[in-house]
Amino acid sequence: MTKLVSRFLKDESGATAIEYGLIAALISVALITGATSLGGKLNSTFANLANTIGNKTN
Repeated sequence: MTKLVSRFLKDESGATAIEYGLIAALISVALITGATSLGGKLNSTFANLANTIGNKTN
């Protein structure tokens, strides 16, 4: 019984999988945040461009 418990405590394969999962989640959050920020800036830039072109044609 003690061998089973000590073997269970030494097994780190599950911990490694969890670490990789956390790293993947962190990268995903960073990508989503960056894409959202970039999308907002692009939307603002194109809105300003459309307003400038609209004002010049009138």
